[in-house]
Amino acid sequence: MKIEAPITAVLEQFRSHPRFLITSHARPDGDAIGSVLATAEILEQMGRECVVVLADEIPLIYRTVPNIDRIRLTKDAREVEPDLATPAVLLECDGIPRTGLAGLEGRKLINIDHHASGRTFGAVNWIDENACAVAAMVYKLALAAGVKLTPSMATCLYTAIISDTGSFTYATTTADTFALAHDLAAHGADPSQIARDLYFSNPESKIRLLGTALSNLQTEGALAWSWVTTNDMDRAGAGAEDCEGVVNYLISIEGVESAVFLRELPSVDQYRLSIRSKGKVDVAQIAETFGGGGHRSASGCTLDGPLDVATEKVLQQLRTGLCSPCLVSLPK
Repeated sequence: MKIEAPITAVLEQFRSHPRFLITSHARPDGDAIGSVLATAEILEQMGRECVVVLADEIPLIYRTVPNIDRIRLTKDAREVEPDLATPAVLLECDGIPRTGLAGLEGRKLINIDHHASGRTFGAVNWIDENACAVAAMVYKLALAAGVKLTPSMATCLYTAIISDTGSFTYATTTADTFALAHDLAAHGADPSQIARDLYFSNPESKIRLLGTALSNLQTEGALAWSWVTTNDMDRAGAGAEDCEGVVNYLISIEGVESAVFLRELPSVDQYRLSIRSKGKVDVAQIAETFGGGGHRSASGCTLDGPLDVATEKVLQQLRTGLCSPCLVSLPK
């Protein structure tokens, strides 16, 4: 395998320090969780020490992922790694603020990302927006490092990839993605069990909240949107993680090209947006205009309320995208 220059640069850093802090973005998803744990295994097989830190709780559906208990939850990285000489590996982040962690400033940063909105903020930067998931990049690291692809590492990486490709439905899914999935299964990942853990272990609160979100569904031509308020979430006994995936129901509607789901944030008049596209609208650019980011077909951002104002702001951007020349025709 020809080793790409950014991979060589990352591995040089891995070999140059005895200990690392590994983290990813706030509100961690499957790619963040699987990738940090797999990276920890790579480093430990290379004879390095590491601590894995995330700012927010692990969603219920990921709590069966191997080695999940090694993740330390804190808002300040110095609580678990006070030595600022310890480099930090940031996965899926466009900057330190995306981690939700204090205590990263002043450290050497190794930045590994696959978002179109990725930025070169680290001492070492490896950004590949064509990668189906950061886990696919971590897999390449494992091969280049010559470490053993253990069943636990394979399970972490497969979990990350199936979640970040929308179960192999997003545009970044290619023949290489399936070849990667095949190799992970051959090394011990159990696709059937992982799918059960991710898709058939939802808490009741998530299903009740989904009902509320779908009852709020609005459509306008090729657009669909919905929302939930903090009162809706309280009535369902739901948390932020129960909102994950709601937007996928909206974008699944026939004739809809773009969809957005808005979740009211507690204690502040703001809304967290999940924006999706079937590929004809670049929602990463739209999210970036509001201080967010992501992929061409799946992005997010936060907008100030009230709800009607936040909704209209994003809908105006989506309407503009739908009217651009790249969209040949709109459903009537």
